[in-house]
Amino acid sequence: MKLSQVIEELEKEKGLDKVTLSSIICEGMLAAYSKKYPDLTFKIEHDKKTDEISVFVQKKVVPSVKNEDQEISVRKSHFIDKKLKEGESVWVSFEGKIGRIEVLRAKQVIASKIREIEAKAVYDEFKNKVGSIVYGVVHKCERRGISVKIQDVFAFLPKSLSSSSDKCVVGYPIRALLKEVLLQPKNESQLVLDRASSDFLLKLFELEVPEVFEKLVEVRSIARSPGYKSKILVYSHDKNIDPVGACVGVGGARIKPILKELGGERIDVIEWGDSREEIIKDSLKPAEVKKVEIVDDATANVWVNEDQRALAIGKKGQNILLASKLSGYTINLLEVSKKKDSKERDLRRDSVSAKATGSAEATTDRQALRQSQDERDESE
Repeated sequence: MKLSQVIEELEKEKGLDKVTLSSIICEGMLAAYSKKYPDLTFKIEHDKKTDEISVFVQKKVVPSVKNEDQEISVRKSHFIDKKLKEGESVWVSFEGKIGRIEVLRAKQVIASKIREIEAKAVYDEFKNKVGSIVYGVVHKCERRGISVKIQDVFAFLPKSLSSSSDKCVVGYPIRALLKEVLLQPKNESQLVLDRASSDFLLKLFELEVPEVFEKLVEVRSIARSPGYKSKILVYSHDKNIDPVGACVGVGGARIKPILKELGGERIDVIEWGDSREEIIKDSLKPAEVKKVEIVDDATANVWVNEDQRALAIGKKGQNILLASKLSGYTINLLEVSKKKDSKERDLRRDSVSAKATGSAEATTDRQALRQSQDERDESE
């Protein structure tokens, strides 16, 4: 097979240009000859006229040759170039052969160089897409995660960056956040995907909610427990736009595609409040909060009725944990005491009764005093 045929086949398979492939093949052959003859200096060229590889060895021009592999006489050098002088170097055609081991070495170098070029092409194509959502198809399910094919490039979604609700079905379309682009492939993949982060959820809202994409509605905070529940705090820069309504959509039209993408993960959309207390109170929904007290810049006490405590804490403590992340405060959950409330009500009732009784008695005394005074006036 002619070298041009090999180059053409690689060109079709790898999508590289002929000049680049020719250079790579020459590098592989140079590695092979250098392995076979480590003491010699070689130069490899692709002779387009003969469509073959030409091998040259560097020799030093000397008056008397002692090492034929590395030296050439002045007289012989003049057949190549009459201007050559003693002590100069010249490239001479090399007739030595290489064996099967050296050919294998050449193949390894060629394959390695092609992989490097392909890796650089992938890096250049995707480096500016980091932090955005990419579309692909599930290629293979592995213990460590999911292999995804994006166009002609393989990406990897690690289990640690997946949601518990993510299902691996070969051939199934998948969307994910492009988290990182590696300079060199790792386990055949250069692209690292993510479906478990808050950033992925934010990008989904930007895709589905125009107001979020256009920054009319600002997402100020996100707390997420992948596969279970997320809380998102939103604020409207336009008084005419309801931030929660914009994110949910009419009849849930906007949030339903997001819920479907996340496999049914629940999402609480909460409006940014006017005070810290209000934000903390709303972040604990669906629980009803009686009172919020800010202790310091990092801690808050929250009072709820006994029947609301389980709702405030949530399954495995997720609701209060998400509320803490969302608001930025460590929340101390306290119960409102029923006995205390009852006593306070009784005390207030007694106080009111006492005031009423005292008022009645005072009125009676004033009437008696006035009657006595009238009687004295009549007797006089």
